[in-house]
Amino acid sequence: MYADIIVDITHEKLDKIFQYRIPKEMEGRLQTGMEVLIPFGRANRETKGYVIGFSEKCNYDPEKIKEITQISQNHIAIEAKLVALAAWMKEHYGGTMIQALKTVLPIKQQEKQKEQRSIRLLLDRREAKERLSYFLSKNQTARARVVAALLDRPILPYEYVTRQLKVTAAVLRAMEEQRILQIEAEVVYRNPVTAKRTKQQSFCYTEAQQAAIHTFCEEYRRGKRGTYLVYGVTGSGKTEVYMEMIEHVIAEGKQAIVLIPEIALTYQTVMRFYQRFGDRVSIINSRLSKGERYDQMLRAKRGEINVMIGPRSALFTPFERLGLIIIDEEHEGTYKSEQTPRYHARETAIARAAMEGASVVLGSATPSMEAFYKAVTGEFRLLRLPERAKQRAMAHVTVADMRKELEKGNRSIFSDALRSLMEDRLKKKEQIMLFLNRRGYAGFISCRSCGHVVKCPHCDVSLSSHRNGKLVCHYCGYEQPMVTSCPECGSSHVGGFRAGTQQIEELLLREFPQAKVLRMDMDTTKQKDGHEKILAAFSSGEADILVGTQMIVKGHDFGNVTLVGVLAADLSLYADDYRAGERTFQLLTQAAGRAGRGEKAGEVVIQTYSPEHYSIVAAAKQDYEQFFQEEMTYRALMGYPPASQLMAVLVSCKEEELLETACHYLKAYAETCCKKCERAGTSVQLIGPASPYVGKVRDTYRRVIYLKSEQEAVLVFLKDQLEQYIEINSGFQNLWIQFDLNPMSVF
Repeated sequence: MYADIIVDITHEKLDKIFQYRIPKEMEGRLQTGMEVLIPFGRANRETKGYVIGFSEKCNYDPEKIKEITQISQNHIAIEAKLVALAAWMKEHYGGTMIQALKTVLPIKQQEKQKEQRSIRLLLDRREAKERLSYFLSKNQTARARVVAALLDRPILPYEYVTRQLKVTAAVLRAMEEQRILQIEAEVVYRNPVTAKRTKQQSFCYTEAQQAAIHTFCEEYRRGKRGTYLVYGVTGSGKTEVYMEMIEHVIAEGKQAIVLIPEIALTYQTVMRFYQRFGDRVSIINSRLSKGERYDQMLRAKRGEINVMIGPRSALFTPFERLGLIIIDEEHEGTYKSEQTPRYHARETAIARAAMEGASVVLGSATPSMEAFYKAVTGEFRLLRLPERAKQRAMAHVTVADMRKELEKGNRSIFSDALRSLMEDRLKKKEQIMLFLNRRGYAGFISCRSCGHVVKCPHCDVSLSSHRNGKLVCHYCGYEQPMVTSCPECGSSHVGGFRAGTQQIEELLLREFPQAKVLRMDMDTTKQKDGHEKILAAFSSGEADILVGTQMIVKGHDFGNVTLVGVLAADLSLYADDYRAGERTFQLLTQAAGRAGRGEKAGEVVIQTYSPEHYSIVAAAKQDYEQFFQEEMTYRALMGYPPASQLMAVLVSCKEEELLETACHYLKAYAETCCKKCERAGTSVQLIGPASPYVGKVRDTYRRVIYLKSEQEAVLVFLKDQLEQYIEINSGFQNLWIQFDLNPMSVF
């Protein structure tokens, strides 16, 4: 028998299958996905590899076939299904097979399992009392303490005996040899969450919720598997719908994965699932220790849990009976990987579900353009939740025009309307959330008098301010000198926005000294449980105002929050990215959804210099479909996803001259491939190479080439052609090249 093995070396030229002979002593022990040690190369250097298949036939000269040395001691077997998924990811997103395999590896190596030790008395009471008397007579007080304690409780925790009774391990071993006691060890899981299952409260579902649940469950019962988009306004009870779907899937003997976009959401989300499903739920995220992560994946593999909750990496939970994958807040950019392969969790989940006969449920109040486009074209099943649960009203939204505030002489970051409402809420002992919209900020220049933003004349995205005094477009490379006055109205009030959450916190403490303020950003959440502490404190009423970045506006449910203020909505609106309008609408709508989720009505103030922009107008109305229609017109006109497909080729190198030469040849070959596609009837547009926003990182220069086509398959074909071209040309060996299909942001 021969094993097909991928070598653990991340290099394109070694990204192929190698055959090795299986020693007789390993026959029957090897499994697909196992890590093995193999002799590799002329020097037979011991190298790790992964078994991806078996064969009785040798494809090479049998005399030259080497033998597997051994199975790695601390290996973690990759499920055969996940190996197939890795192959799909490699083909779809580029990179090497070993990079894809390492991505689907939930844990890289075995961790030492945690043991809980205890001490059991082996003697009957009469014998134990005799021993106690003997130890006391011989002044062996430590042994006497142990026997006396075991007479009260025949089984004691090991730590209690060593720490509280102050008995050494040597004494305990001696007593064990005398058959007085026995030291027992039980393997226990490091569980990152402990919560009790509570009695389910009766929940009154809306008609829309009932219809969504019934549609999914009925189709699942009939064996129909597909992708569903639960499109519901903020507060419409999507989580309750998810839990009913999971309940149905578990009843069918299946397991479920729930993806959430941010670690910050884990605490509240997990508590709701724990209360419903008890300890059959677990979580995984990057804040867990290696031991905790290992234990959760082990529990999943052994079928000891039914539901795994976590961010993107939870998608690769080794469930054997996967029945459902739920992606909550599916529009979030954190579902796109920044490492090779640059996969998107949404498409990868759909691919895994298709391989394993599972369904996928996407959920959002502000779906991604791609998901909603596929829903309205019939590729996904659309389930609508048009009203809030418990018949609660949507928050009232006010748009504050900061240009008029400037005309009135108000140079504060707070508009008069927001300051007045904050004073009112503080008097009423109600809570306030202030959201600083810094997402996507890349140094754009705007006018504080008229709101004009300096844009690229060729790409309809904002120009970015660089330290060399130039304004640059990161899509086509257009440059112009920095402006000192507004080209629209001539005002000298032009520049970027520099306020941060810390400055806002200080301003709040000066203007509202009676208020208790909590700040939530990257600085205050560095610790392992930083998110949970801040959210729990705000939820319990320990603060009046919570100020933070986008992590505070997603999915959180605080019943006493009746006012949300959005500071500087324009920061994401004019980022140099074709998704800027979509992201701004999503953030503003999600922020507005945090207000009025309890019994009291909510209000929202959106502060902006561009109140007439369609994304802000639609967000104020909380009208997603109005926004979708306008945004799709723009995407179709410019040829951006989902109207067309886009692929970015990011090229990096330590030597700038070599980088320019490589990009020249890469572009020339790409143009040749594009002409082939055009002769076959498919048009492809090539843009660049252009310099990204940060053209040099850690002494490494960067360039990007964009390819546009209406068909995704054409871009995958071009990726394959370029990868082959790169592989056979030795000049590319000193460059780092990444492919990104439908990138979530500009490089």
